[in-house]
Amino acid sequence: MLKRFLPNTLFGRALAIIVTPVVLLQIVATYVFYERHWDSVTRHLAQGLAGDIAMIVDLHRDAKGGDLSPALKQRIHHNMQIDAHFFSGEILPNQPPQVSVTNRILDRMLDQALSERFHRPYRMDTTSFDRDIEVRIQFADGVLRVLTPRKRVSSPTTYIFIMWMVGASLILLTIAILFLRNQIRPIKNLSNAVDSFGKGGDVVDLKPSGATEVRQATVAFLRMRDRIRRQIDQRTEMLAGVSHDLRTPLTRMKLQLEMLDGGDENDNLKADVADMERMVESYLDFARGQDTEASSLCNLADMVSDVAMTVRRDGGNVEVNLPDENSTDTNDFNIFVQPVALKRCLANLMSNARRHAEHIRVSVSKDDDYIQISVEDDGPGIPPDQRKEVFRPFRRLDESRNHESGGSGLGLAIARDAARSHGGDIILSDSDMGGLRALVRLPV
Repeated sequence: MLKRFLPNTLFGRALAIIVTPVVLLQIVATYVFYERHWDSVTRHLAQGLAGDIAMIVDLHRDAKGGDLSPALKQRIHHNMQIDAHFFSGEILPNQPPQVSVTNRILDRMLDQALSERFHRPYRMDTTSFDRDIEVRIQFADGVLRVLTPRKRVSSPTTYIFIMWMVGASLILLTIAILFLRNQIRPIKNLSNAVDSFGKGGDVVDLKPSGATEVRQATVAFLRMRDRIRRQIDQRTEMLAGVSHDLRTPLTRMKLQLEMLDGGDENDNLKADVADMERMVESYLDFARGQDTEASSLCNLADMVSDVAMTVRRDGGNVEVNLPDENSTDTNDFNIFVQPVALKRCLANLMSNARRHAEHIRVSVSKDDDYIQISVEDDGPGIPPDQRKEVFRPFRRLDESRNHESGGSGLGLAIARDAARSHGGDIILSDSDMGGLRALVRLPV
């Protein structure tokens, strides 16, 4: 339940780890300050004000009726900052003034202090005046009104404390954000480099930076990249030698067959040699992979059209459905790919459909995360329980894939290898045309 409200990014979680204890500490400190410090200070100030009001009540009682003299009022205002005025014949209202939640400590302390100083009916009002506090005391012949500034019972340390607390928190938060951004940046760079390298891109500008653990991870990745490159170079050299060694005897066999007299046996041998050449090329394509090709910016819609045109020349009935140029920007399909590898992927899928179906439908679409290329046909399809098996090298289905159809069992394996080298995949499903649907998904 709690995980639902936690940030998803490392930056957010690290910032929450720093900010949460600070916020909790400030809440506790504020509670202690308001409930202890402010309570104590307000109590002492309220007792001082109550003592002054009690003295004014005694002076008025000694006056035996009537108001205090102007000279005495002036002295009280000068020394106590209190304005006193007597309203003859008035009585206190039955309903006390409205009490504010923000003044609950002040009201409680002042009410307690006034109750201890004199035993007369009174009403105090701490909310009706912005800067003053009013206290009305009932006498037999009228009401004594006392008005004093609010600052007599409030301490400026409250606002100073809040300002320092908020200011220090903002400074701490700013420093934490700047520090965390510098620490998160090397992790993002490493993540982008790993993703680019996994899609066949070249990583040349990655340098170890950041914390010790991040530097160690970056150095480990760079070492792994160098080992993979050495293995690729060694495999490329080995495959070049294998290709030369295999093609040389095949070429001699073809020359010898051309020198022989024609006949059915000679034609059969030529067909067998051609099959061997085709299978050797397929094996080398699969073993070579797509690692030695550089990525470049390509438009997938144009690439699909070019491959479909090639399949049509080989006798395939291919229908291509591209997004409407008026509703979709053609630049949306421009991404960095390995063009030869991806063309081989699409060509294998369309050629596979051409060998086993009469009609082929190819469509291209795009969403927020992927560009999707769908190749559908009306052929016999592949049973759902065997769709994982067909991606295995040299795997053929007897009922739909055989030597007579020209398949070597590597077409789908090469296609998926090409798609996965770009960070995508190929998903097989049923088509509404009645056959197989191969969906190539490439990340944007």
